Amino acid sequence: MTDEKILVLDFGGQYNQLIARRVRECSVYAEVHPYTMTLDQIKEMAPKGIIFTGGPNSVYDESSPHYDKSIFNLGIPILGICYGSQLMAYLLGGSVKTAPVSEYGRTEVDIDNSSKLFHGIDKDTVVWMSHTDYIAEVPEGFKITGKTEVCPVAAMEDSARKLYATQFHPEVMHTAEGRKMISNFVYTVCGCAGDWKMDSFVEEKIREIRAKVGDGKVLCALSGGVDSSVAAVLMSKAIGKNLTCVFVDHGLLRKSEGDEVEAVFGPKGKYELNFIRVNAQERFYGKLAGVEEPEKKRKIIGEEFIRVFEEEAKNIGAVDYLVQGTIYPDVIESGLGKSAVIKSHHNVGGLPDCVDFKEIIEPLRMLFKDEVRRAGLELGIPEYLVYRQPFPGPGLGVRIVGEVTAEKVRIVQDADFIYREEVAKAADEWRKDHAGDSNASGKGRMDPPWFPAQYFAALTNMRSVGVMGDFRTYDYAIALRAVNTSDFMTADCSAIPFEVLQTCMNRIINEVKGVNRVLYDLTSKPPGTIEYE
Repeated sequence: MTDEKILVLDFGGQYNQLIARRVRECSVYAEVHPYTMTLDQIKEMAPKGIIFTGGPNSVYDESSPHYDKSIFNLGIPILGICYGSQLMAYLLGGSVKTAPVSEYGRTEVDIDNSSKLFHGIDKDTVVWMSHTDYIAEVPEGFKITGKTEVCPVAAMEDSARKLYATQFHPEVMHTAEGRKMISNFVYTVCGCAGDWKMDSFVEEKIREIRAKVGDGKVLCALSGGVDSSVAAVLMSKAIGKNLTCVFVDHGLLRKSEGDEVEAVFGPKGKYELNFIRVNAQERFYGKLAGVEEPEKKRKIIGEEFIRVFEEEAKNIGAVDYLVQGTIYPDVIESGLGKSAVIKSHHNVGGLPDCVDFKEIIEPLRMLFKDEVRRAGLELGIPEYLVYRQPFPGPGLGVRIVGEVTAEKVRIVQDADFIYREEVAKAADEWRKDHAGDSNASGKGRMDPPWFPAQYFAALTNMRSVGVMGDFRTYDYAIALRAVNTSDFMTADCSAIPFEVLQTCMNRIINEVKGVNRVLYDLTSKPPGTIEYE
């Protein structure tokens, strides 16, 4: 793709791909590799810079991941983050100990902005800390460039050797000027020119897929969501008619969505795809009957998807590969390496152990949602499809708390339809009022400032007493969810206008049988997740 690369050396942190994503936002290509990558492999790759990630271990523990300290003699700029900063200090003769006071969350830090890493950044800034160990003594040749009230070495550097380290996480959104820090490292310290763009990713992926697949046959799991749609079009451009897209209507889709997906990707759609629709509603309902535990629901849905795909593959004949629209937040929440399992996504941790395909191809696996959308635009997919509301593969199965039944699906479908209709209507009215004001949203697209990145209705398992028409009711509560996020790793509640929420509440209670209460979910991610189960 480009001769200019940043190597992200992974020591088990949750944010390894997020670091790479921040580098790519600077128009510089970045790759994540495990810390087991050898020095010879690094020399062959010839990166312009190296970033050590965070990790859950203590560097003074013999079982923790370490690296050959000869890496510091390669003459390649290195930035250590969190565990990576402690590892740099430890390997070069500094001292790392258990901190007297741990730091978690937003923290004020005093930095030396004469440092190249902190050029143009406020002397007092807010960063995101997450550590129980700390650097007690810096190695010879290093100077302290950042500190907090309880952390004496929040940042350090040996500028002569181009070695930099931060105890905090510049890659997360909560670090106020983190993007600038990453940019300073990439451009000022590493001397990158910034010649990488998303079209380079698309071109490289197409070449890579053609080389891997050859004349083999491929089945693509197409849900009609953004991720699987981009994956399908990418695969189609790479291998043409050797691709068959299978759309499984599992009965857990949004209202009328099955027909909408078929209209776009089926025989009458704009894409010349081999398209098969499988109506498997009763099959999935039967498997989910009586199941309440979220992980079990996800795994049932994941396995049943695979079984349907295997059956269709036998009908097609000699299918070698299965393609999924897996993206990085799916991977990290499902547990990557030593990372914790938050919830098993049906297309990652929800897969059965035995899968009757030669290999599973996930061309978008290392991308975040906004990067997937940019890839979609590069592939020529219309904006209305690229920017459609995200929808999880398990569908309403993870938006219904507790057991899934056909009646509960009907309730949440109807409530969700009303919610999306009213939010879209309010957004359209806002756009009319701000016609011609291209910068009003600050998002590139003409959206209201409050317009969510994702919004939907979920059915809680709470039933409560209400009164309708002078009669007592005992019905379900619907929760309305709306979040702002760019990468779906973190998210905040959207401030949808109260009058819009009031309209949604009135319509849902009046029009959706079985609902007598509507709630608005204010929870951020973390501590919550965007979906419910």
